[in-house]
Amino acid sequence: MTRDELMSLLSALRRAQIGNRRAPHKPLLVLWLLGRFAAAGSTTVGYDEAEEPVSRLINDFGPAVISRTRARERAAMPFVHLERTLWDVRDRDGNAIAPDAPERGSWLRARGAHGRLRPEAETLLAEPATLAAAARLLLEQHFTPALEAPICDAVGLDLTGLDEAVHMPAERKRRKRRAGFAEEVLHAYAYACAFCGFDGALSRNPVGLEAAHVRWHSQDGPDEINNGLALCALHHTLFDLGVLGLIPDLRIQVSELYVARSRVGQAVDTLHGQQVATPRPGRPTIDPKFVLWHGQQVFKRPGTQAA
Repeated sequence: MTRDELMSLLSALRRAQIGNRRAPHKPLLVLWLLGRFAAAGSTTVGYDEAEEPVSRLINDFGPAVISRTRARERAAMPFVHLERTLWDVRDRDGNAIAPDAPERGSWLRARGAHGRLRPEAETLLAEPATLAAAARLLLEQHFTPALEAPICDAVGLDLTGLDEAVHMPAERKRRKRRAGFAEEVLHAYAYACAFCGFDGALSRNPVGLEAAHVRWHSQDGPDEINNGLALCALHHTLFDLGVLGLIPDLRIQVSELYVARSRVGQAVDTLHGQQVATPRPGRPTIDPKFVLWHGQQVFKRPGTQAA
């Protein structure tokens, strides 16, 4: 296996989907394995050990898997279904587990299932530059920039440290954003957060304001005003995490799964049902198809998902 072949295999994970919803289960499992490899030099892990932390990652950074009837429903983890060109799964006796075996926790625990990335992949990942590139590829194909740091923290990956280890700057291969997109969006919304109205500036320069994509750039969202919102840094992060969402008439929704104890945290709840600010005259409003995408793929709403 060459480095290019490894990257191609990781890129192919993008095809994963559940119905019409994005399903970043496989990339999150692999990112967790990369963090494990960075810390211990091995990806070997038993199903029992991986189930809870990877399920938590899927709950936190994928579409919601919370049920109204249960306080928390554990997300299904693709321990069996991860592509075998990358992954080797065996039972406690060392026998390979078939790719069509049931993806059920009880079945896997009973057999002492354990897995590891293939040795040839681990050999390549021993190079810090390759490990960093693999992690960035998965982050950039499946998520949005606001989530990269929280995901890296959650899986224990220090990409800056990996870059420094090989004395090279971070290589970014993300599809380039159109020059001028951010300024156009901020100008369209009069340099104020479309959710809360925050319009802070330092002298004449806006501070704490960002141009958010409704449909993520990594998921083919265009760099156009009708796919953009001017948001303060807090509400941009909450929007990308699915705490905040929109409905077609452009009213703000706050996820029922969001909780806060402080008055400051509870202030987010006051946004529920509020109308999003409209852009300046002559600028387009958000296209409903991008609102629909965000509602299906990002917003955390209670619901069930097959385990």
